[in-house]
Amino acid sequence: MAPIQYDTRRDARGWTVFDRWTGQTVMLGFSAQAGLSWVEADDLAYRLNRRRLKGDRTLLQ
Repeated sequence: MAPIQYDTRRDARGWTVFDRWTGQTVMLGFSAQAGLSWVEADDLAYRLNRRRLKGDRTLLQ
């Protein structure tokens, strides 16, 4: 199995989804994926990793 690229971490306002390779916060639609509830952040990280494992290599911004 490929290594996990997207993960979550606690931040001052909730949870952040970040790219483990770069350490940067994931940006979707020019919006930082930070300050989320744990459920939202965990679900987003799961979906992004699943998409990556299916071969989608598009850049997220």
